[in-house]
Amino acid sequence: MTATAERGADLAEEAAEPPSRRTRAWAVPTLLGLGLTALLALGVLVSASNGAFAIPFGDIVSSIGHRLGLGGSPVEGTGESVLWNIRFPRVVLGILVGGCLACAGALMQGMFGNPLAEPGVIGVSSGAAVGAVAAIAFGFTFAGNWTIPFCAFVAGLFTVSVVYVLSRSGGRTEVVTLVLTGVAVNGLAGALIGVSIFYADNDEITAITFWQMGSLSQATWPKILAVLPLAVLGLLAAPRFARRLDLLSLGERPARHLGVDVERMRLQLIIIVALLTGAAVAVSGVIGFIGLVVPHLIRMAAGPGHRTLLPLATIGGAAVIVWADLAARTIAAPAEIPLGILTALVGSPFFFWLLRRTRRRQGGWA
Repeated sequence: MTATAERGADLAEEAAEPPSRRTRAWAVPTLLGLGLTALLALGVLVSASNGAFAIPFGDIVSSIGHRLGLGGSPVEGTGESVLWNIRFPRVVLGILVGGCLACAGALMQGMFGNPLAEPGVIGVSSGAAVGAVAAIAFGFTFAGNWTIPFCAFVAGLFTVSVVYVLSRSGGRTEVVTLVLTGVAVNGLAGALIGVSIFYADNDEITAITFWQMGSLSQATWPKILAVLPLAVLGLLAAPRFARRLDLLSLGERPARHLGVDVERMRLQLIIIVALLTGAAVAVSGVIGFIGLVVPHLIRMAAGPGHRTLLPLATIGGAAVIVWADLAARTIAAPAEIPLGILTALVGSPFFFWLLRRTRRRQGGWA
């Protein structure tokens, strides 16, 4: 099917729908997007305000205006330094990590055609962590600040490729094989990380422990700038596949009849997922279940269309990480709960529920 014919079919389908139905179809995603954006903006302000050094909302807004040349004044005393050198780098990093993981999860669920796919569940995050940990343990510096993100990207790309190949049978991807392959990959990744720890010194072991538990505590502007190109490239490329992912949801054979080169698209999506996951893991360590929970909740609220699912999941993932990081550093203050542990405590029960729900709908795995 040509692009013109495909667009004509879309217009004909839209014209055939009742106006009230079309209005509802756009109203829900629009309202949800506004709500998630407001939740994210509020999370940024609350997170920047709270901590050992409290900063009022008004002072934060005034400081932002001062930095942008729109009037206002900097925060008095050490507040300005705390805000721009500690709080805001952490918030911006949370937005990047959450958006990347949620978008990668939505892409993987659409690519594999089931709601159980997620970078952490099937081992992609662990694979990317192996690359980052190896770079730390063996002192790789061949690409400067880009060394750890590059190693994480390459390892993540290799891992998702292996999972994709091993989970296919008879021309389709099986849910059980996908999950079991993820279990095996996670186990292998844990063993490889153990090998890296065996050869690492005390300082490197401390850094590796950070990667395993996941945290935003080491956020700095140079680290953000090092992974920002990978994250932006992946997030900008993802929406281009929205239409083809919608067609793929009809099945591989119908998608091919409608002009989708399924294997080529999946190869491209594998690279994008590796970009997004590698960028996130390289600066935050392994933070699981964001790519599983957020896209599924967005799909339940706004429908399965990827034109709305991908941007809403990105915003939702960013909001969830910002609020989760705020909880991680305030619940047990002055101690800090590792972010990866907190998301696993919340995400694991959701995964169990989703696994049972999918199994019940499919009438069992046999």
